[in-house]
Amino acid sequence: MLTFLSYSMIACFMYLIMSKRLSPLVALILVPIAFACLGGFATQLGPMMFDGVKMLAPTGIMLTFAILYFCMMTDAGLFNPLIKLILRLVKGDPQKIVMGTAVLGICVGLDGDGATTYIITTAALLPLYRRTGISLQVMATVLLLTIGVMNILPWAGPFSRAASAMHVDITELFIKMLPVMLAGLAWVMLAAFYLGRRERRRLGVIDIRHDEILEQLTEFHPGNWKFLFNAALTIGLIALMMLNVMPLALLFMIALGLGLLVNYPSIKEQKVVLGKHADNVLAVTLLIFAAGIFVGIMSGTGMVKAISESLIHVIPQSAGHFMSVFTALISMPFTYVLTNDAFYFGVLPILAETASHYGIDAQEMAIASLIGQPVHLLSPLVASTYLLCGLLDLDYGDNQRASILWSIGTCIVMFIAAVVLGSITVLN
Repeated sequence: MLTFLSYSMIACFMYLIMSKRLSPLVALILVPIAFACLGGFATQLGPMMFDGVKMLAPTGIMLTFAILYFCMMTDAGLFNPLIKLILRLVKGDPQKIVMGTAVLGICVGLDGDGATTYIITTAALLPLYRRTGISLQVMATVLLLTIGVMNILPWAGPFSRAASAMHVDITELFIKMLPVMLAGLAWVMLAAFYLGRRERRRLGVIDIRHDEILEQLTEFHPGNWKFLFNAALTIGLIALMMLNVMPLALLFMIALGLGLLVNYPSIKEQKVVLGKHADNVLAVTLLIFAAGIFVGIMSGTGMVKAISESLIHVIPQSAGHFMSVFTALISMPFTYVLTNDAFYFGVLPILAETASHYGIDAQEMAIASLIGQPVHLLSPLVASTYLLCGLLDLDYGDNQRASILWSIGTCIVMFIAAVVLGSITVLN
């Protein structure tokens, strides 16, 4: 009964937001409450929901200060040299702009963090997209595809979870995973080429060599001490993030305080800057805390456990020799409906134990489990996707419909690459 309730709730949630019958905020709060009541958990809802909100609170705090920090740096002109360089290179060609989006996303995404990549890339390219008329959904899709692959770097969450759950060496796993990731990035560039070419056919090439975009950019001087301070602060922030010196929320809080003090020293200026970006912050953080309700109820009612157990029960004994293939394929839907923690620490060890009886080692299972990460980014449980939609003012359901097939394509390409390279075995 609980398994049926779990799958029904997820199906109902997706239908309501993709059909636009409910907003993601309302659906994240009300749908799990309704299904929990149907399951007889009405009297236990309070503690469940509060536990979920507490679980996602650090993420909500981090995104609040991260958005404010990068928006402040954009206003201060930190990214203007990058914007001007991109303008000189792409020259108003939509195809070059979209492919440049993918390249920039890959470069910024080296820190493995989707939120940072989205904020920096949109800050650099959004004026260009608006001036040329390129669909903002194209930007969102390309960035989701990019982070879907870059999110598998060793210092990102999914990779470390898979390595820990399978007790395999991170370096050896990364060496095996790297060619698979490169295949995924090749697909991302191909997708960007296609989407860009489609936009070029629709819009043509626009002359922006003397466009008002350049005129509107804040003037800066490379030797200006504030510009150098902002660059050093941002580079230091990203370095500390990668070194995991302290929680991200605290790093962004400190960086925002220092940035405001130097760039906007008066209290009045600080209020103007913070107020200017309050809408973006509120739109994202409301969704994060609402997602806490969803996560808390799924965990507290046992729906996560029910979904995991149902997966194990449907695996036939005859499929044992293909357990890594099976894991790669189900990693797409199951990392979509489950958190990474639930999948890698709850489901994967059970699958790996079964696979070991058929001679499939833990490293192969770890690789297989990471194949579905590009689809995971479209999950309603992923905070950074809400941020991306908020930054680009896109409907969450529309973004899912536009991006899902491209994300599945990334997974398929990486799966084929893993099979060809022998990282996943399909023949005994």
